[in-house]
Amino acid sequence: MPEIYRPAEDSRLLADAAVERIDPDERVLEVGVGSGYVAARVAAETGAEVVGCDLNPAACRAAADEGVPTVRADLLDPFVDACVDVVLFNPPYLPTPPELEWDDPLEHALSGGEDGRRLVRPFLRELPRVLRPDGRAYLHVSTLTDLEAVDRLAADAGLRTREIASESVPFERLVVLEITLRNT
Repeated sequence: MPEIYRPAEDSRLLADAAVERIDPDERVLEVGVGSGYVAARVAAETGAEVVGCDLNPAACRAAADEGVPTVRADLLDPFVDACVDVVLFNPPYLPTPPELEWDDPLEHALSGGEDGRRLVRPFLRELPRVLRPDGRAYLHVSTLTDLEAVDRLAADAGLRTREIASESVPFERLVVLEITLRNT
């Protein structure tokens, strides 16, 4: 049974969108680094300084094996204010009613809670704190997570969003949002 989320269409979409927009002199953090696929691609293809974080120790080991310096952390908790130019995040987004939650090591990497936004909420609340003034985030979401609700959560945190990439797959549309501070 796998312990970490393996790269799929969502990982590729996020990596593709990020590598087109990140400069070599930027400091990048991937939250929920998982296998390290996105962070390793961004580092290799842009030359940017990239670190990852994940709550799962197996994910931290996997990302480190891909050459990504990684910290075991819960979202953005241990990071100091205004420390990064770019934050990448492909959160668990599958809406999962409590009665359908499963007991599996991958549950935390797949289940977004009842509305699919279980980790999107705290991430967006904390994001303005860690971004440098002209920083930005690239957040992968799905139509299953209700894009309008994600936009409202971002606005409530003083952020603005714009869709920069998408791909239709069965039953949903995968989307990468660029998120910036509203005052920039």
